[in-house]
Amino acid sequence: MSTIGRRSTATPRELTRVGDRVSFIYLERCTVHREDNAITATDADGVTHIPSATIGTLLLGPGTRITHQAMSVLGECGAGVTWVGEHGVRFYAGGRALTRSSHLVEAQATAWANRRTRLDVARAMYRLRFPGDDPSTRTRQQLLSMEGRRVKECYQRESARTGVPWRRRDYHHGDFDAGDPANQAVTAAAQCMYGIAHAVVAALGCAPGLGFVHSGHERSFVLDVADLYKTDIAIPAAFDAAAHDEQDVATRTRRALRDRINATSLLDRCVQDIKGLLAHHTTEPPQDTADSVSLQSDGDLLVAGGRNYGHAPPESPSAENLTAENPTWEEPIW
Repeated sequence: MSTIGRRSTATPRELTRVGDRVSFIYLERCTVHREDNAITATDADGVTHIPSATIGTLLLGPGTRITHQAMSVLGECGAGVTWVGEHGVRFYAGGRALTRSSHLVEAQATAWANRRTRLDVARAMYRLRFPGDDPSTRTRQQLLSMEGRRVKECYQRESARTGVPWRRRDYHHGDFDAGDPANQAVTAAAQCMYGIAHAVVAALGCAPGLGFVHSGHERSFVLDVADLYKTDIAIPAAFDAAAHDEQDVATRTRRALRDRINATSLLDRCVQDIKGLLAHHTTEPPQDTADSVSLQSDGDLLVAGGRNYGHAPPESPSAENLTAENPTWEEPIW
């Protein structure tokens, strides 16, 4: 097996698109290692091989240990990795982007920084969630009222469909077992959706903290994105799991949610929805296999990075000096 130093860095075109990957894989009480370009999960039942390039999000639950080599191959493949709590219902950490471009996060920041465009994106999010209503003239308070009414109706509808009793949403922070089976299932589904949304947001290079509906939290945009699919993906899967049996609700919820996510191609839909929400504030970057770093000059002019401009006037970057064989960070100017 080649070492980290001898492996070449994958180019963006070589990486598997996030929409083509398995939605998520949950592991607990095992050791995660690397074998060639796959990761292995070793527990009391033996060794399981998992192709790293096919993973959308790897959820690491209690009792897991992961090696540096395993993290390196996951990082090279752009797989999202999140550390979660018991039953997968607590998020602790996660990271890295699949993209090498900053165009989407710049578009997100542009839309977020202006109060009018921030509201425009929020309205567009509600339009995706509730296509039967026109939110174009709604205030934020009206949007929140519309959301609360629709979600409450969704709980009642799924309760009637599955026969699972439902009184109200009752979440006990830090005490998963305190809720009834339906609430346990909804909590487990929500946390899985947060992990998946975080992986997609990170894979696209967006900023998790710059939300358009939620605000003030490090994962505000993640919560925004996850809520887009609450009523048609997460809540129905939760009630299906709770209807089957009251025991081991969290595990069944994850499985039901994973099946529903894969059947509906949610990862691809999530990618397209985020791009669509930010479409008015961005232009697609040129299709190129090279990583490129530019410098900002006067008049919004972008110039090639990795050069010393103390004795030469800036010029626009060209393919000649931004190639995979000649990446900018291998020509330091100091």
